[in-house]
Amino acid sequence: MNATELLANTLSPDAHTRDDATQKLETASRENYPAYMAMLSTELVNEASPTHVRNAAGLALKNTLSARELARQTEYANRWLALDDATKNKVKQDALMALASPTGKVGTVAAQVVSAIASVELPNGQWMDVIGLLLGFVSDPSNNSLRVATLQAIGFICESLQDKPDILSMRSNEILTAVIHGARKEEPSQEVQLAAIHALLNSLEFVRENFEREGERNYIMQVVCEATQNANTDVQVGAFECLVKIMSLYYDKMGYYMERALFGLTVMGMKHSEEKIAHQAIEFWSTVCELETDLAWEASEANEYGEVPENESKYFAKVALPEIVPVLLDLLTHQDEDDDEDEWTVAKAAATCVGLLATAVQDTIVPAVIPFIEANIRNSDWHLREAAVITFGSILDGPDPNVLSPLVNQALPILIDMMGDQNPQVKDTVAWTLGRICDLLVQTIQPDVHLHPLISALVGGLNDNARIAGNCCWGLMNLADQLGYVEGGDEAFANPSPLSPYYEGIVQALLRATETATSEGQHRTTAYEAINSLVTHATADTIPVVQQIVVTILMRMEQLLSMQNQIVGADDRNNWNDLMASFCSVITCVVQKLRDGIQPMADRIMTLTLQLINAAGKTSWLVEDAFTVIGSLARALGPAFGPYIPAFLPLLYPALKAHEDTALCMVAVGIIGDIATALGDQTAQYCNAFVGVLLENLQSDVLNRNVKISILSCFGDLAVAIGPAFEPYLAATTAVLRQAGAVQPNPLDIDLIEYVSLLREGILEAYTGIVNAFKDTPKVDALLPHVPAMLELVQRCLVDSERTESTIRLSVGLVGDLADAFPNGQIKQFLLVDWLANELRMKGRMAPETKKMIRWARESVKRATA
Repeated sequence: MNATELLANTLSPDAHTRDDATQKLETASRENYPAYMAMLSTELVNEASPTHVRNAAGLALKNTLSARELARQTEYANRWLALDDATKNKVKQDALMALASPTGKVGTVAAQVVSAIASVELPNGQWMDVIGLLLGFVSDPSNNSLRVATLQAIGFICESLQDKPDILSMRSNEILTAVIHGARKEEPSQEVQLAAIHALLNSLEFVRENFEREGERNYIMQVVCEATQNANTDVQVGAFECLVKIMSLYYDKMGYYMERALFGLTVMGMKHSEEKIAHQAIEFWSTVCELETDLAWEASEANEYGEVPENESKYFAKVALPEIVPVLLDLLTHQDEDDDEDEWTVAKAAATCVGLLATAVQDTIVPAVIPFIEANIRNSDWHLREAAVITFGSILDGPDPNVLSPLVNQALPILIDMMGDQNPQVKDTVAWTLGRICDLLVQTIQPDVHLHPLISALVGGLNDNARIAGNCCWGLMNLADQLGYVEGGDEAFANPSPLSPYYEGIVQALLRATETATSEGQHRTTAYEAINSLVTHATADTIPVVQQIVVTILMRMEQLLSMQNQIVGADDRNNWNDLMASFCSVITCVVQKLRDGIQPMADRIMTLTLQLINAAGKTSWLVEDAFTVIGSLARALGPAFGPYIPAFLPLLYPALKAHEDTALCMVAVGIIGDIATALGDQTAQYCNAFVGVLLENLQSDVLNRNVKISILSCFGDLAVAIGPAFEPYLAATTAVLRQAGAVQPNPLDIDLIEYVSLLREGILEAYTGIVNAFKDTPKVDALLPHVPAMLELVQRCLVDSERTESTIRLSVGLVGDLADAFPNGQIKQFLLVDWLANELRMKGRMAPETKKMIRWARESVKRATA
């Protein structure tokens, strides 16, 4: 079968033909990569071939060069870079020639191929003339197809190199000139204008210097503003998208343009009958609000420390408020009864914008919207009723609670009554708004006035459709979270909460809601999350309800485990998995709440959880949830967890060795820490195996580096648990810790800087655990050979300009622990060095607990060096 037929067959409606052709192409790619690439590029550039076959060839080419996963992308890039020059040059030449195809779709696919090659080669210093070649094509007025495809290629290249701006910054002037030329209103071809606007959108990151120059900035803004008035809708949408991005990148330069053009253009844009344009104009103001909210936060932070903020707000949202609020309120009434829940409508975008506006302008929003709410909340037209309610719900986060409280007090009885509204969309929005009040302004809910009718309304809504029931679950969850006592307060735990009289009724209603026919997916999960909140915040008088919850959940778990042989198809399996995950989350919450009071049910919990791990098979996230149950049970039971370990270890070790499954391996490492904390010195009998597998994991090339951080701090947990019995493992673990502590970040790699910071914290935690294990024991001198390495890491951490406060706290804490461990001058010479004395006198902005730690470490060092 020839290449044309094979490529045509990859598009066949027949699955067998399609799969067979795809398989043969993949085989050809593996067996003779150069010939495969040359074949595809020949097909792409062949004007005699059918369009769909040429497109298939281009997409196959692109897919051999780019992938979503980083590892595969690296593999593809290396394979291309290793290709012989003759083949590479042929593929590039063919792709460039295909840009000129009179068939537009082929030109677009060719643009993707050119971009995929450039994205691999440019970062490696190759094909440096590609931008110059493309810019030459753009300036050819005789071939519009070529200009469109070339502008698309430039846009794709800019998009793919967003995180490597230096590569294109040298050509930013030329790129900008080309795309602006194509986007201006004088350009006769709308196709060229559209491609140029999209290319401009993708190149905005690279033209920072041009935006610094007023003349160039004025011209760019003029072209984009004119494009918002283009006869072509898609060009208008693209132009508004550019304005949104320009605002997010260059906010500080926008004052002049807001006054003269953007203000009017975007208000008109929001009113546009074409939804795509209205969406982008609303997004413009949403972006402004988000930026100004961030700037207000930065200003308050700076003010707190007596500093001048780096950037200042221009208060565009506050100035524009009288103009944009009426437009947004009108758009809120454009709902459709048949709106799909997942469809992003103009009305939903407007509601989001009102919410962001409230956080940006705060109290100012209230008088601007209250007349609309009061006029429409009882309107006979459901569109206006729902718009009034969503407006009220949207402004609850931002204004001063003291300003909102009287309004909420006035509105609550009306909203509760509206839970009986005939229109499901109104009822859904009312449930959401009540949930927001429970979350943000719980202090306005008077227990003796509002609580009973509010809970009755939310519990009644659990029997409604899935969306309404989901919002009612969320409201009950917020009520539990906000009225719940603060964890750790024994006195608060002893006293009933305002929710106490309703606890049993709410829990029973939620448990029923998770079993009804409408209970599915997200709504059912939210119901279980609400049960978790009620468990977490239970007071002493409601503990019997908590005990009843776990009995019910364990019965459901037993029933579900017995039904696993009846599972048919993927939907059944997913449903089974989701239910089991919810059960695990509830059991974990109950165990954490009851602590050692869970003892009578521990056997049953452990038996069912071990069965679940076996039944979950390869569903690793479900195994993680089951492991979380076991970890919480270990912490709750302490030494009484010991009898369960022999049955659990055979299931733990495979998870520890699942190096490719980051999340599962992370949870498994955490369980070792939980077991060590629970068993204390009894952990010694398992320590050999634990340390062995952890050291083995550190050698793995596949294991995610963040799991390795957890492993390092886990050594500290083991040491604390078994004390000086950790001595046989001391040399091996400190060697690993010293080696890990020597890693230095590349100052230009932000991800690596963050990773090294977390790595150092993990090592400091491990060292702290090890020091505390030997401190005040006859074997403390075993630490002496390792003190220099520990202090070397402390120095490296404290002199690092990127150090975090957490790192400072851990570093000085370790110094204090070392000084405490050797109070008789044994490590005096290490503690008296100048750098350490300077660091222990450090001043500056720090949390009180950090300052307290520094003072303690200073005192400890003083005693140890006296």
